[in-house]
Amino acid sequence: MQQTTQSYIQGNWTQGKGEGHPIFDSVTGEHFTNVNVEGFDIPEVLAYGREKANALRKMTFQERGNMLKSLAFYLQKKKKHFYEISYRTGATKIDSWFDIDGGFGNLFANASLRKLFPNQPFDVEGEPIDLSRGGKFMAHHILVPKEGVAVHINAFNFPVWGMLEKCAVNWMAGVPAVVLPAPQSAYLTEAVVKEIIASGILPEGALQLISGTAKTILDSVESQDIVTFTGSASTGRLLKVHPRLTQEAVPFTMEADSLNASILGEDAVPGTPEFKLFIREVKNEMTIKCGQKCTAIRRILVPEHLMEDVQIALGKALDKTSLGDPRLKEVRMGALIDKKQVEDVKQKVSEITKTAQLVYGDFEPAEAVGANFKKGAFIKPILLREDEPFKNEAAHVTEAFGPVSTLMPYKNLDEAVALAKKGRGSLVSSIFTNDNSIAREYTINAASHHGRILSVNRESAKQSTGHGSPLPTLVHGGPGRAGGGEEMGGKRGIKHYMQRCAIQGSPTTLTEITGIYQAKADYKPAEKHPFAYHWDEIKPGMSLQTHNRTLTDTDIINFGNLTWDHFYAHTDITSLEGSIFEQRTAHGYFIISAAAGLFVYPNKGPVAANYGLEEIRFLRPLYHNDTINVRLTCKEKVDRDQKGKELPSGIVKWYVEVFDVEAVEEEDKLVAIATILTMVQKKQTTFHEIDLNFLQQKISALTEDAKANWGIMTPQHMVEHLEMGLRIATGEISDFEVATPQEYLEKVQETLYNYEKMPHNYKMPLLKENDLEELKHNDLAKAKENFYEAYEAFEKFFREHPETTTKNVVFGELTYFEWKLLNRKHFNHHFEQFGLI
Repeated sequence: MQQTTQSYIQGNWTQGKGEGHPIFDSVTGEHFTNVNVEGFDIPEVLAYGREKANALRKMTFQERGNMLKSLAFYLQKKKKHFYEISYRTGATKIDSWFDIDGGFGNLFANASLRKLFPNQPFDVEGEPIDLSRGGKFMAHHILVPKEGVAVHINAFNFPVWGMLEKCAVNWMAGVPAVVLPAPQSAYLTEAVVKEIIASGILPEGALQLISGTAKTILDSVESQDIVTFTGSASTGRLLKVHPRLTQEAVPFTMEADSLNASILGEDAVPGTPEFKLFIREVKNEMTIKCGQKCTAIRRILVPEHLMEDVQIALGKALDKTSLGDPRLKEVRMGALIDKKQVEDVKQKVSEITKTAQLVYGDFEPAEAVGANFKKGAFIKPILLREDEPFKNEAAHVTEAFGPVSTLMPYKNLDEAVALAKKGRGSLVSSIFTNDNSIAREYTINAASHHGRILSVNRESAKQSTGHGSPLPTLVHGGPGRAGGGEEMGGKRGIKHYMQRCAIQGSPTTLTEITGIYQAKADYKPAEKHPFAYHWDEIKPGMSLQTHNRTLTDTDIINFGNLTWDHFYAHTDITSLEGSIFEQRTAHGYFIISAAAGLFVYPNKGPVAANYGLEEIRFLRPLYHNDTINVRLTCKEKVDRDQKGKELPSGIVKWYVEVFDVEAVEEEDKLVAIATILTMVQKKQTTFHEIDLNFLQQKISALTEDAKANWGIMTPQHMVEHLEMGLRIATGEISDFEVATPQEYLEKVQETLYNYEKMPHNYKMPLLKENDLEELKHNDLAKAKENFYEAYEAFEKFFREHPETTTKNVVFGELTYFEWKLLNRKHFNHHFEQFGLI
């Protein structure tokens, strides 16, 4: 009895009743698994996803993004297994790279988008809207996660990428997914999902898998759900009119196969780089994934006088395409997904060739390297030629979903645009030209019928991602036949899974709702200077009012001399007639600089750096002898990943208001506003800080009979181990080599700066494997005495040699500051080991 590809629903791995439908190896024709979803309670599956969604929905964007990042790293370690399974789909290693690594790339790319969202579970969109003259009634827009599930009905050609490019987006939005891969390749999706579930990285219910066709699934969708479909245009159109979608107003996104066109520019004649690039791209798009790509080039549009040149060049390129067992390095094209697909391609080619010519390839058996052509789902590349593309429609309406493309001529660029549009809506088009005016004319006129247009020339080619590669940060979809939908697209894609809601109220109310300070909201006076707080302690609305400063004539002149900004309004008071200025005017940037001088906290504290200026506006001029003060208010906090050798920090956006103290009218008082960004250190709460008093307090509490919570050390071994670390730091022990390879040292050293604990049972290279070191001191009391001596020697050594670095066996050369970071982690680790903290 054949194995059955399993499904993961309602927290369990399971399979349907009965034998199910047979699935075949694309290369050998072997029947190796079945798919079966019979007996599944589909309404309960969807209800389970909705019920469990709360955990995902409550996570902040930063938490969701880091979750995706962790998942991507985890799956990368397992990909060798996925590649082996992928060969059964007929995919070569390169084909699988697009599917498997491409899928992981979507996780990474969407994880990075967390930086564009606030540090909370929902998004605040756009600018605030003032609805009143007094500024006390306003509006904003927020986007919250929908409270349903994302139902993804996917195609057979990308069983990994097809799942992850969608799930990465809905997970970032805070919405769980129910994935229905196409039966023909569901076994590869199953393998990836098994690892995802085993990782424990996603909250339960965030992902369910139905490995097969659940024909009744749309009967149970609700208004908070989202349905996406990838596949044939005909199937998509049937699903789109399902009455339940209309009844519940369920969003339905369709991404269908399309007859994508690539255009050779009139300037790209043989011998030019663009001609060569065009031939290579068409050949690749015909043969990668054996032509089973919704973005593949189906129509090749060529200036009519270059038809023969292109046909010959393309034929020579296709001659180099060896087909066979995709496991073999010499094979360039594998197989179609199954024999049924072979027959479908043949039938579609016969429809097109009622008017077009078959000018390259045929359906006769051929040599398949390392495989049996007749047993596998093999097919040779097929090039067709339609010489009357305006008269004959078949090549514009019929897609052979395999290594098939049709060559057709155009007389001028207007004809090229018209032919491209005859696809009635496409996912992508490309144009190969070194004439930017041609690229511009084609793109602007063809864009209405395409979801993406790629221009390729000798300048962009080396870094171009290619005609057929949708990118996570760009929209994927297209009008008309392509489905009329849109997915991915960076931040905009995430919003498809969220509900936009307009909110109205006072600025103070909307500040509390959005977590972002709104102008004219009530301030929250700070007990100390806002720059003295750590990132975690700062709250939106926390505010400081500064003292006054008068801007003098001398200030303005000196600023102009310092910056070389000698604009007439600052330097020549005889030239003010007819201008908006009445007197010598303070430089705008001097006003902001003076404001900074008023609100900056001079002492060293948690503020690590000025991170930038996001917006600035000058509302009216300030003149010499005007007096200003400043209001500094926390506007928003943005989380940030630790980078390099820096302590964990986040970004704080500060709303700066500069006021003219002497202005009479209320509306004249505010003269400048700006948003400045500071990098602010996070408060370290993981470890106890280390000093001699703390060490004496903890070490004195350690007794001979204390038991370790992990590991094999005794109390005395632990104290002697810490002593050894201190003597290494002073260079007293140095007869060892650094164990970490040089190329990894910097990354390893960076871990000292984070607030993460050391792992349990880490094997230090200088210690014995699974055995205790010989004790050096007579008893624990003597060991403690020597430890205190070593600590005082450590502090004295670096007081006398503050710039010195000494080597550590794991971390390499360390400064005094880095040794202190290591000691903090290390001492806390072992004190916790023995229950001292």
